[in-house]
Amino acid sequence: MGWLQRLFGMEKPENAEVNPAPQAVVEAPSSDVATATQSIPPERLGLSGEYDQSGLAKRVALAFDEDDQLDDVNTLWVAQTGSTVVLKGKVPSQEILNKMVSVARSVNGTTDVDTNQATIE
Repeated sequence: MGWLQRLFGMEKPENAEVNPAPQAVVEAPSSDVATATQSIPPERLGLSGEYDQSGLAKRVALAFDEDDQLDDVNTLWVAQTGSTVVLKGKVPSQEILNKMVSVARSVNGTTDVDTNQATIE
């Protein structure tokens, strides 16, 4: 079972990307004024460029799935607080945790990676 399946109960969507281009959010016009668009904050960008409250965490999980060196570690979870990726639980080694931090930092929208709740088994 991969990261996306275990953490979010979903298979990888066909058009999923770690760093997708954002889709424009279209607001309904209140009058005859042209439709306005607004951009999605990078930490709320979903797997396919849509708005997703947990978008950053899902894209980090997808990045972990796509990295051959990171098998699903069943005792670690990925969450987000704003633009900070939170890794919590247990990992088999410091080397694996370091690799996860590196991969998480490479995902667009990540400003920090919090490992205070991660321990080495």
